[in-house]
Amino acid sequence: MFVLELTYTAPIERVDAALQDHVAWLKKEYEAGHFIAAGRKVPRDGGVIIATGMDRAAVEQLVAGDPFSVAGVCTYRITEFVATTTAPALEEYREQLPS
Repeated sequence: MFVLELTYTAPIERVDAALQDHVAWLKKEYEAGHFIAAGRKVPRDGGVIIATGMDRAAVEQLVAGDPFSVAGVCTYRITEFVATTTAPALEEYREQLPS
């Protein structure tokens, strides 16, 4: 599982100009089963996405195609973790530590 932290690197007007395409990209990735949750950070200087079902190389390729990345308005920090415990509603995403 991955925590994808976006940090805006451009004025908010440039971020907003790419927002509609970014939201369409998010929707496509939710439909593909890659994303569990996403939203803006507070204060609004970026966002956070929880991703699953991919390896790191696939995640790196995926975020490179985010319209925000393509427009050059954000950077990504990718943190991989093993979700060994979850809320009951997220039980299907629970993972096992490697042996």
